[in-house]
Order: sequence, then C-alpha cells, then structure tokens
Amino acid sequence: MEGKIAKVLIVDDDNNICQVIKLYLENSGYATRVSNNGKEAQSVFLEYKPDLVLLDIMLPGIDGIDILKWIRKEYETPVIMLTAKGETFDKVLGLELGADDYIVKPFEPKELLARIKAVLRRYNSEGDNKEALKFEDLTIDINSYTVVYNGDEIKMPPKEFELLYYLASNKNRVFTREQLLCEVWGYDYPGDSRTVDVHIKRIREKLEKGLNWQIETVWGVGYKFEVK
Repeated sequence: MEGKIAKVLIVDDDNNICQVIKLYLENSGYATRVSNNGKEAQSVFLEYKPDLVLLDIMLPGIDGIDILKWIRKEYETPVIMLTAKGETFDKVLGLELGADDYIVKPFEPKELLARIKAVLRRYNSEGDNKEALKFEDLTIDINSYTVVYNGDEIKMPPKEFELLYYLASNKNRVFTREQLLCEVWGYDYPGDSRTVDVHIKRIREKLEKGLNWQIETVWGVGYKFEVK
C-alpha cells in the first residue's frame, strides 16, 4: 500500500498469540489492532477499518466463520483465516465464503508475513484504474468490483469476481484449476482444486451464456472464457 501504512486487525482468543503477531507485524511496518472475541471484533472492524483481517476460526461468542460471513455481506476487506493444527476446518467452505487465504497454527512469522504481503499486493494491484472489460451484454469493472449483465448489476463476492475477471482478461486461453488457484488465490496456494469448480458453478448460476462469450469447461484440463 504505497504511501500508506497498512492496518491489520488480529482476531484470536489467545492473547499471547495476538501479541506475538502484533509485535512481528509492527516491526515489519504494519499498524495493528487486537480483538479476542467475535462480538468485539465486529465493533473494532467498523471503527478501525482495517486493510486486512487475520481471523481465528474458534472464537468465544461469534465464531470466525460467522464473522467472515458478516464481513462479506458489506465489505471486500481481505481476510486470512487462522486455524489450529488438527482443528476441524473445512478450508473449501472458508474459501467459498470469501476468505482469501488460510494458515495453520503454529506458523513461522515469515510465512504469515509473506501471505499478508501477497494478499494485499493482489488487492492493491487489481484496482489501479484498469479499463473495464466490455462484451456485448457484459461489463466487468475491476476498479469498482462490479459486474453488469444484460443491464443489471450482479452481486459477486470478491473471489468470484476475481476469478471471472482473470478468465475474461485472458479470453480464449485455457487454464488448469491449479493455475487458477495460484493466480487468483495467490502465493503458492495450498488449496483444493474443488474450490475453483465451486466458484465457476456459482458464476454460471449468475451469468448465463452470453451473446458472444461463455465460460467453457475444457475436459481434462480446466476452464476458459471463450469469446467468439
């Protein structure tokens, strides 16, 4: 975030972990706030307006998944989920709901910092006044994160939008699921390729085949945004 100190909200019920993360991030040039429960985290989020949220799954009061759902109803703020080793966490579910990444505790501070940098870089580079992609009945505007289809604005969570934008900006090019995970979710992403299939399915439910375009499945390979 050029010329601006990025603000990170750390949400974890273990205050010792919070303080370690806080110290490391502040020494690396970030501003931070800490919250130890879900309800408080909502208030701090609204007041602090963070650039990124580190969000633990298991929280007293309101758990991390519900906080993620709450954030995604109104905001595009990037979220990295924190989960303990051995803790039950459906990573695909978290990503479907709009998480940008997840990391398993205990983790090396350098790994966490690398993931934070990658997510923020991705968000910041996507909105640098790029031209909207325009097709006969579809406009995809990266600057405002809006999709207009047949004259109507279509609501999409950030990851659905980014996947659509990436495919459409590379029209007629075939991508494997692994390539899409790497390019859209970023930084050596260890996700399940089913995540891509779920997002494609949801995009197709919102956007039928267009007048001169379609999201095509290339069997045995992956997907492409085909323009005739």
